[in-house]
Amino acid sequence: MSQPREMVRAVEVASFGCRLNLVESEAMRRAAECAGRENLVIVNTCAVTGEAVRQARQTIRRIRRERPSAEIVVTGCAAEIDPWQFSQMPEVSRVLGNAHKSDAAAWASLQPAPPQSIMDAAGPLHIPAEGVEDHTRAFLAVQTGCDHRCTFCIIPFARGPSRSSPAEAILASVRRLTDQGFREIVLTGVDLTSYGQDLGDIRLGGLVKAILKAAPDLERLRLSSIDCIEADADLFAAFAEEPRLAPHLHLSLQAGDDMILKRMKRRHLRADAVRLCADLKRLRPDIVFGADLIAGFPTETDAMFENTARLIEDCGLAYLHVFPFSPRPGTPAAKMPAVAPALVKQRAGRLRLAGETALARHHATKIGATVRVLTERGGFGRAADFTLVKTEGAAPAQMLDIRIARDDGKSVSGAVLPGGRPARAEGAFAALV
Repeated sequence: MSQPREMVRAVEVASFGCRLNLVESEAMRRAAECAGRENLVIVNTCAVTGEAVRQARQTIRRIRRERPSAEIVVTGCAAEIDPWQFSQMPEVSRVLGNAHKSDAAAWASLQPAPPQSIMDAAGPLHIPAEGVEDHTRAFLAVQTGCDHRCTFCIIPFARGPSRSSPAEAILASVRRLTDQGFREIVLTGVDLTSYGQDLGDIRLGGLVKAILKAAPDLERLRLSSIDCIEADADLFAAFAEEPRLAPHLHLSLQAGDDMILKRMKRRHLRADAVRLCADLKRLRPDIVFGADLIAGFPTETDAMFENTARLIEDCGLAYLHVFPFSPRPGTPAAKMPAVAPALVKQRAGRLRLAGETALARHHATKIGATVRVLTERGGFGRAADFTLVKTEGAAPAQMLDIRIARDDGKSVSGAVLPGGRPARAEGAFAALV
């Protein structure tokens, strides 16, 4: 019996890790397609954990089985940290470092890009990284890299020094995205609150104000994860004065004990995080916070863990991303005295349970309220404060007013009120070109 012929497709992307990777993956796909590439699969890797690297390698092998004739190009943070391990895989056609992946010429060529360390990257960021295919909201990468050295994190060595996109280029992207019908834009980066430090004339708060002034038709501007110690005065003012700035922040907190924060080489103390949340809540009472928390960091005692657990209440967190500590080879934390794996798992479980309680408390405040929801695919949407709302039967890219009546533990739901408006352009959730 003859084997079915392999279907040759143009350019596909397998993306791992953060939102910035998703945005850059879309930019790479467009660049490769514009260069006329065919039968190409781009694997955009993540280096945050060893598990992320393992999953990328597993995916590469699966792609080769499914696409025996395809060219497989591996790029991203794991490929930057350890290009040799990927170049030695027989399934991989070539490895492209982070210094070259945003270069359109690299995707036009079949030859390997000349070696260049991302740590030598300099100058402003120039990547056409805007929008993600099939998403209702647009993600706009405005910054990459990191100048800090948290002891658990390998990413600065994968992304290089902090670099920002010029404000003029960002404003042009915002206007283009708004004209294409996007109702919400999310600013993203590796260390978003460091935006502008390399430019000298603007910081994140000033950029937020400039975007909202330049795009009066944009209904929502949202920020992705920020570092609580770097929030500038203009950013505080923007939350107080700009109703179109979404009242939602995801904070890179990691821990709530000062000694653990010191051993993580974080730049804030527990009191800084609590004060930030209190100050923003005073300026914008409807603001809602999420946070990343690590359970079982090396040397963490029961008392230290309790300080982190209490941070959920003290900061008024509603959304938690809980990570059991996983040692990343090449980082200082990997050499520190480890907490027993069973205890790490137990503590992570406690934080996740506390997170469920915090989310239920947040949902309870929504019962009886009317929220404006941007609908997505799959029968859900997000309110301005990131509350997940069921919108069964509603087409994506609509703004609906919904009176909340029920909470199922994961999301809330209710009756749609008259007055919802569809997106202004058919292309609002199509691929950007």
